[in-house]
Amino acid sequence: KKISEEFLLNGFVIKKSCNIDSLDKIRNEIIKISSEENLVEREEISNYLNSVHNKVSIDKINNFRLNIFNNLNDKTWLRESYFNSANDYLNDLVGNELCMQRRISLSIQLPNDKSSLLALHSDVWSGDSPYEVVLWIPLVDCYEAKSMYILPPEYSKIFYKEFPKYNEMSTDEIFEAVKHNLLWIDIKYGEILIFDQSLPHGNIVNNTNETRWSMNCRFKSVFSPYGDKKLGEFFDPISLKAATKMGMKYESPKIIF
Repeated sequence: KKISEEFLLNGFVIKKSCNIDSLDKIRNEIIKISSEENLVEREEISNYLNSVHNKVSIDKINNFRLNIFNNLNDKTWLRESYFNSANDYLNDLVGNELCMQRRISLSIQLPNDKSSLLALHSDVWSGDSPYEVVLWIPLVDCYEAKSMYILPPEYSKIFYKEFPKYNEMSTDEIFEAVKHNLLWIDIKYGEILIFDQSLPHGNIVNNTNETRWSMNCRFKSVFSPYGDKKLGEFFDPISLKAATKMGMKYESPKIIF
C-alpha cells in the first residue's frame, strides 16, 4: 500500500535494488563486452564507465553502444536478471502476471554529446500503453544533467489540459515553458527507478564531466490493455500463473451433428 501511494502521488519510485548481484552481473558483462581490461572491483568499474568518453569519441559512441546492446541482449539470463533487480516492486505496482519488453534498451550519454538526446515526450504519444511502467536502472550514479527529468503528475495534468496551446511550439520551446516544473532524478548505482511513462520526461545535454550509462525496459500486466506494442511482438510473458497457462491451452470440445 505504501509504495502504491508513493507511486500514484509522485509518478515514480526510487528504491534500493531487490538483488544487487543481478545488477552487478549485468554491469560486469558490459565491461567484458566493451573492454579488454580486467576490472573487478566496483570502484574500478565505476571509474571506467564514468570516463569512457576518454576512450570513445562522440562519432563512435552509437556503434559502441549498439555492439554492447546486441551482445548483452543475446545473453539468455539478461531479462531474468533485470527483472530480479526490481521484482518485488514490480509485483506490488503492476501485478503478479507480467509481460516484459523483449529487448532491454541501453543508453550511453557522453559529456556535451548532443546526438543522444530525448526531447520532452511521453511514450504513450508514440503508441505505448498507459498501463505500462518503465524500469530505469543507472549503471553509474546519475544526477542533474547526467540524469533524466520527469514532469510530476500535478503539473502533467495541467500540461495535458493546456496541450492545444503547445501545438505550434517546437520541443525546445515546450521544454522552456515547463522546465521550472520539471523534477530531476537523483539516483545512485544500486538503486532502481520505476516511473509512469505517460508523464512527459526526457534529458538534456550532459554538461557534467562524466558519462551516463543507463538501461530501461517496460513492464505491464499481461491482461491490461495494450497500445501499438503487442504481446508476442514487443512483449513476452514472464510470470504466468498455473490457471492462466491452463486456460490458454484449453480447447472447447467439438460437437458433431
